[in-house]
Amino acid sequence: MTIFNYVWLTIMFCTVPAGVLWLCRKYPIFDKIGPVMILYAVGVVIANIPMPAEIVKLQGIIPTIMIPLAIPMMLFGCTFKTSEVSLQLRLITSGVISVCLAVVGGYLLFGCHIEQGAELGGMLAGKCTGGTLNAAALKEGLRVSDKNYMLITIYDIVICFFYFIFLLGGGIRLFRWFYGEKTRLDISAEDAAEIKHEMAAVKANPYKGLWSKAGLSQIGKVLATTIAVVIVATGMSYLIGWIFGADLANFMNEKKGGWFMAPFILMLTTIGIGLSFYKPIQKFDRSYDLGMYLIYIFSLAIASMADLSNLQIMENLNMIAYLTFAIFVSLFIHAILCRFMKVNADSMVISSVAFINSPPFVPMISNAMKNRAALVTGISAGLIGYAVGNYLGILITRLLHLL
Repeated sequence: MTIFNYVWLTIMFCTVPAGVLWLCRKYPIFDKIGPVMILYAVGVVIANIPMPAEIVKLQGIIPTIMIPLAIPMMLFGCTFKTSEVSLQLRLITSGVISVCLAVVGGYLLFGCHIEQGAELGGMLAGKCTGGTLNAAALKEGLRVSDKNYMLITIYDIVICFFYFIFLLGGGIRLFRWFYGEKTRLDISAEDAAEIKHEMAAVKANPYKGLWSKAGLSQIGKVLATTIAVVIVATGMSYLIGWIFGADLANFMNEKKGGWFMAPFILMLTTIGIGLSFYKPIQKFDRSYDLGMYLIYIFSLAIASMADLSNLQIMENLNMIAYLTFAIFVSLFIHAILCRFMKVNADSMVISSVAFINSPPFVPMISNAMKNRAALVTGISAGLIGYAVGNYLGILITRLLHLL
């Protein structure tokens, strides 16, 4: 029975995301909620019904495999455009400064009273810059406990729900009023064509034809390249450990002071970004979506640990307050800084959504704004957020440990 349980549980973790994606394409109401949130909900259900004991080992193995593979895959598929360099530079500068101020301020008020507060602060910094991918990567890189990660993930879903309610219920109009804007900006024919292309890409099924001859060929190439990146990143991380005099025998053992994961995640990020500029890699048009599917599997596996009887809300008020402070304070600081940097209100709002929740949430807000021109800006900002989030998370953690 043990082997059988491992097999069907593995199949469940790997195929449930496909079913959720089908629901999101078939029914608009699920599409508005988003696959990540639905998978979290499914995972919570799994966590609170009787399951075979073998699921515990898979819950530990899946994140360890999925994240190192997903990071380079998703970065391979990122196209860092130069057409909006000035705007994107202002957005990412404002975004990083606002996140740093909010996370550090929140740590001094609430985070310092939490177990692993500095690590959670670093993870929040990455999460509020690049969304799910960076939070998941920093969970591994900073050795955030499964319990703390699951708690903050559940609280994040609830708090981000109110974040979206605020934006959709009047926040967009509030920021336009604050910026002195009454209507959305006009767009050129060239921008309109690019927006039409981006909207078509968003609505298309990215996994269609994946099992065709061409699709399987690309999967093989992407996987081979990714494994090579993981091997190189592992070697470079050991080299870093050797240079800094780490105990290489225990380099991967966190209980004995190992610190392998932090340089490993940074190496994966750096190599992934570097290869994204290489033309043969740019032909991997399915790479981003393959990586995102691994994130979906990761999300389901992590959520399946969420035993609601252990939420202990009253005992985790500081964690809830820290997360709420980081999200909403970073939003308002971002709004103020962008105002001074002469960024329009819609670009500010859409970049905030991209930073905090990642690019998959951008189309929903773009449609709510009735400003499809913001779509490209938001997606571009989110891609840059993916690229810098891991670096920022590691740096913020080191800073918080010094406070």
